[in-house]
Amino acid sequence: MPLKTNKNVTMSYNLLKGKRGIIFGALDENSIAWKTAEKVHEQGGTFVLTNAPVAMRMGAINELAEKTGSEIIPADATKIEDLENLVVKAQEILGGKLDFVLHSIGMSVNVRKGKHYTDQNYDWTQKGWDVSAVSFHKTMQTLYKQDAMNEWGSIVALTYMAAQRVFPDYNDMADNKAYLESIARSFGYFFGTEKKVRVNTISQSPTPTTAGQGVKGFDGFIKYADEMSALGNATADECADYTLTLFSDLTKKVTLQNLFHDGGFSNMGVSKKVMDRFIEE
Repeated sequence: MPLKTNKNVTMSYNLLKGKRGIIFGALDENSIAWKTAEKVHEQGGTFVLTNAPVAMRMGAINELAEKTGSEIIPADATKIEDLENLVVKAQEILGGKLDFVLHSIGMSVNVRKGKHYTDQNYDWTQKGWDVSAVSFHKTMQTLYKQDAMNEWGSIVALTYMAAQRVFPDYNDMADNKAYLESIARSFGYFFGTEKKVRVNTISQSPTPTTAGQGVKGFDGFIKYADEMSALGNATADECADYTLTLFSDLTKKVTLQNLFHDGGFSNMGVSKKVMDRFIEE
C-alpha cells in the first residue's frame, strides 16, 4: 500500500525493506537525522542510532529508539576505536553488512562561543573540523577497512552551500563543509571502484534544527533564502524523503555528487520578491 509522506510525495511502502544501516546525529525531533530515521523505519529499513555520549545527554535519542525499535550504540565519531566498535556491533545487531549510512554531524566551537571568523581560536577550529568533516573520513575508513558495506550500498552526508559561497556568519563551518564535500568525492571514488558503494552529500536549505539555529542571524537568513528560492526552502521532512531515495535502489548509479536540495536557491541570482524589497525601499 502507498505511504503518503506529505501532500506532494507518495512513495511505495517498503522502499527500504531488508536494508540496514547506521544513522549518526539524531539529536532531537527537529534534526534531519531524526526525521530520516522515522522515514527509514516507515519504509521497512532497520538501523542502529549513534551519537557522541555528550550529545546523547542533550537530546532525546532514547525516545526515537523506542519509536523505531532500534538500538543505540554511543560513539564519538572523532575516535577510531569508537567507530570500529560501532561498525562491528551494528553488523551483529542488524545481522549482516550495511546498506546505508547517514552522517549528520556538525559543530563549531567558534560559532558557539561567538568568535568571529577573523579572530578564531584555532584549538576550537581544529575541534570543529574534526567533528564536522574529518569524522566523515574516519567513518568511511572504518567501514572500508572492515568491508562492512554491501555492494550498491549508500553513504550520505549533510552539507550546506556555504562550502561554495560566502555566508559570513556561518564562520568556520563553511570551511568544514567544503572539506566534507571533498572527502565525499575522494573516498567515494575508492568506495565506488573497489566496493560498488555510493557516496554523496546533500546540500540542504537552511533548516531550523537545533544546530542551525545557533548561527548568528539565522532567522533572517532562512526568510531570505525562502524568498530567493524558486520553490521555497526545503524542510527537514523533505530532506529526509530525498535521503531515502539515495538509500534506495532507485539511485544505484548516483555517486560522487553534491546534490542541492534547496528549492533552487543555489542557481538563483535574484528573485522578484527580493528585488521588490529594494525597489520599495
